[in-house]
Amino acid sequence: MDVVELLPRLHLLRFPVGQAYLWHDPDTGDCALVDTGPPGSGRPIADALTALGRAPSAVRRIVLTHFHEDHVGGAAEFAALSGAEVLAHRLDAPVIRGELPGPPPVFEDWELPVHAAAAALLPAGGPVAPAEVAEVSDGDVLDFGGGARVVHVPGHTHGSIALHLPAHGVLFTGDAVAAAPGTGAVLPGVFNLDRDRTLASLRRLAELDSEVACFGHGDPVTSQASRALRACADGPESPR
Repeated sequence: MDVVELLPRLHLLRFPVGQAYLWHDPDTGDCALVDTGPPGSGRPIADALTALGRAPSAVRRIVLTHFHEDHVGGAAEFAALSGAEVLAHRLDAPVIRGELPGPPPVFEDWELPVHAAAAALLPAGGPVAPAEVAEVSDGDVLDFGGGARVVHVPGHTHGSIALHLPAHGVLFTGDAVAAAPGTGAVLPGVFNLDRDRTLASLRRLAELDSEVACFGHGDPVTSQASRALRACADGPESPR
């Protein structure tokens, strides 16, 4: 796992598939974690915090953008190590708890080999360990980052969420938006349940005032993120 400082308060945690983000509020010393990587990531995240000079217990909450295993796989393990509360949208929470199966994506033909290549990088093993999850909804404001607003962005999954920190101009998009490997081009999310809803969610995110956009996959945009999102929302509907 690679750790990259994006801002003095914000670090990217990059896994073989996907990534998570660590936010630090220096006035309180508390941290928040957005997503947790694939299964087995709990201990590496704790070690990364230690290397940054922070105890795992500094993470008070884990916010999961959606139920896919490359985002929630480390949630139960890291919650047990840190004591952090785990939060997710009410529509995805039952899947993360293990109460319901997650519906599979509706793949477009060109997505199938891309998905197979990504799946091959995930660690082998059994199902993702279920996590205890508290539920959030659109418009809820969480007490970190000067007020982190929950934005419901359905399409990738029914309960996908983004987090917007207006006080800092930071947006965590989950998989509603991505950046292409190599080029960094901003793209609509792939492997969706409903592509039309994903595109509508992208347009909603493009309306927010954001300087930094942190994606579930691909390099973040660290300057003029709103402009990049608007260009994506106004452009072609797929990277084909």
